[in-house]
Amino acid sequence: MNEDGVPPPRFLSDGGGPWPPPSGAAVREMTFCVGDLPDVRDFAALQARRAGMAEEAIGDFLLAINEVATNAVTHGTAKARLRVWLDGGDLVIDVHDDGYWVPDELPGMTAPHDYSTSGMGLWVVRRLVKELLLRTGPAGTNVIMRFGLGQMPL
Repeated sequence: MNEDGVPPPRFLSDGGGPWPPPSGAAVREMTFCVGDLPDVRDFAALQARRAGMAEEAIGDFLLAINEVATNAVTHGTAKARLRVWLDGGDLVIDVHDDGYWVPDELPGMTAPHDYSTSGMGLWVVRRLVKELLLRTGPAGTNVIMRFGLGQMPL
């Protein structure tokens, strides 16, 4: 944990690739590029509402989804995929792109500088999710976010 008291993301450099949902889970997915980001937000909001996420949590949920989806198509590859499923009482989002990166330090742990204009996405996301898992390797990069269906953890 760093100075903000928010748990760090788990980071795996294990080859990347699809993250397996629980056996029998109904998985919804869409592929997207940068021009599809409004559709990604609409799709994610629909899935959250169908799963029963509290309406007051939807805004923070969409902020996290938008940050990760934007990173995927601007820092990863031109096309990415978002998958959504329920796991117990949580909504799980997996954003995958075919890019591969090895960070110098655990991403999302350092607060942005006062006048930063970029580089704060995963720091913000880490504060909005119940759990954050980052996986990367030759098969691509996945950012897996777990959200409770009630209030967001802010």
